Amino acid sequence: MNLKLLDLFCGSGGASKGFQNEGFIVTGIDCEKMPFYCGNKFIQDNVFNLSLDFIKSFDLIWASPPCQLFSVGTMGVKNRNEKYPNLIEKTRTLLKKSGLPYIIENVPNAPLRKDLMLCGEMFNLRIIRHRIFEIEGFKTDQPIHKKHKRSVCKGTAIGVWNGGKPGGFGKRSYYMQVAGHGGNSYSFKLIDWQKAMNINWVKSKKHLTQCVPPDYSQFIAKSFLKLT
Repeated sequence: MNLKLLDLFCGSGGASKGFQNEGFIVTGIDCEKMPFYCGNKFIQDNVFNLSLDFIKSFDLIWASPPCQLFSVGTMGVKNRNEKYPNLIEKTRTLLKKSGLPYIIENVPNAPLRKDLMLCGEMFNLRIIRHRIFEIEGFKTDQPIHKKHKRSVCKGTAIGVWNGGKPGGFGKRSYYMQVAGHGGNSYSFKLIDWQKAMNINWVKSKKHLTQCVPPDYSQFIAKSFLKLT
């Protein structure tokens, strides 16, 4: 019997795909329409409207609450504390009430217990994209984080951010990537972003910027399956 994963704040299903690759049946929840969602079932709803009985009908929960408040990409945004929500504690409280094992994913500056950190180069992806994970109910080994071989600033890694527009991290990234200091290998093409993330079903760079690489979630799924 296939295990069931509940993917909260699922977006286009980057995390969902990794679990699907390991045989999970995945239901994604998001308050926005997600035309590219790849999971087995999608429900458009506010995560916090879900009943506890519904949540408990799954075997494992993944949650990726909004990261903009903690992202370095929004550090220069005026009144960002008012513009972007902090839903991490509220999400954690909901997941603990379920009593189920769970994973909360976010950017490195987020207020999570850092049980795991993953980087694109751990999976030979052409991205850096550090993400941290709070994992409850099971353990996952931490891969060695080697010195990066690639660099976004040098144009050898892809920076999947800012809806596909140059200057995703402000003047510095624009200078490095566009004004001749990023090298000719940097690309803003959708197909190169898809390859860098190992995501071929998302046809919009804006949606792609919000995805978790499936390699990350598949790595975690394998750790969970060792215990079941």
